[in-house]
Amino acid sequence: MDPGACDAGVSRERNSHPSIRTGREREVALARLASDIETWAHELGFAAIGIADTDLSDYAPDVRRWLSRKLHGSMGYMGRNLDKRLHPERLHEGTVRVISARMDYLTDAAPAIPAPRSETAYVSRYALGRDYHKTVRRRLVRLARRIDRHAGGRYRAFTDSAPVLEKPLAEKAGLGWIGKNTLLLSEEAGSLFFLGEIYTSLPLPVTRGTARDRCGACRACLKVCPTDALVGPRQLDARRCISYLTIESKGTIPPQLREAVGNRIFGCDDCQVVCPWNRYARKSAEADFAPRHGLDAARIADLLAWDEATFLARTEGMALRRIDYRQWVRNLAVAAGNAAPGPDLVTRLRDRRADADAMVREHIDWALARLQAR
Repeated sequence: MDPGACDAGVSRERNSHPSIRTGREREVALARLASDIETWAHELGFAAIGIADTDLSDYAPDVRRWLSRKLHGSMGYMGRNLDKRLHPERLHEGTVRVISARMDYLTDAAPAIPAPRSETAYVSRYALGRDYHKTVRRRLVRLARRIDRHAGGRYRAFTDSAPVLEKPLAEKAGLGWIGKNTLLLSEEAGSLFFLGEIYTSLPLPVTRGTARDRCGACRACLKVCPTDALVGPRQLDARRCISYLTIESKGTIPPQLREAVGNRIFGCDDCQVVCPWNRYARKSAEADFAPRHGLDAARIADLLAWDEATFLARTEGMALRRIDYRQWVRNLAVAAGNAAPGPDLVTRLRDRRADADAMVREHIDWALARLQAR
């Protein structure tokens, strides 16, 4: 079985919840089951859950408009299987409800706006520990299996691993609202959390009216974006976003955007740092999310010293593996070009240039030229 999915098959009488029959009794039993699911989710480390139906028609026009404007850049997968994104029941047959779950990831390494000319590399706080896909998905599978044992049904668990509109589903499930920075925001937790979903055939009661848009007139996230990727409230031009440039993009980072990238070598947290709601972000007790290998304060020059074998060894089991070694060196080269000059930085860049391909060499040469000019 795929570890990212849990398909319990058709509902089986031997597993059916003894109280679930018909009419009012069925409604009461499903409400009790929904309450039990919330309790089980908390026991597994989830901070909150909500339940949504599968109607995403209110979100479809914005999704289609975003794709038609090519704002997704080279992320072609965003346009594939669009019908399954917009219709969860087509992604997993029999789905009538989506259980949306939140798991907080903030550790002591709270995000901050990186300082200019920093010699320290910046990794987005969500990626400093164990790959969240593994942690969240396994807990969701355990939750789905427990539901199966008590009530039968069909299930499948997802964590950013399939054509799923996570934020719209979480918004419908009452976990928060989609903010002007396009992230899901919560009054009690800000935006420093992961989302995951369980698609289920059980007609559980949906969560009603527990979240509303609280962004108001605030435009802090739109103003702070280093590359002006937020082209309007809830409108992201991924092609300019530092997370896209340093993670999703496999090729050249446009020269006109490199200075704005600063020392960010994997993702960006700026729009979260300035969001007033993140003053309520909750600290996570999840050991999996604690920073590894000192990457919350690592020097650019020291990371440039990693050869490919070292990179693979030290990023094993981490979300950093979403990029390959070429992207790693490319990103570090841009960070080095934006850092204060230092002899070890120049030496490390030259060392990496020796075995780099043409794309990476171009970034290294850009960095060396900037360092030497200073």
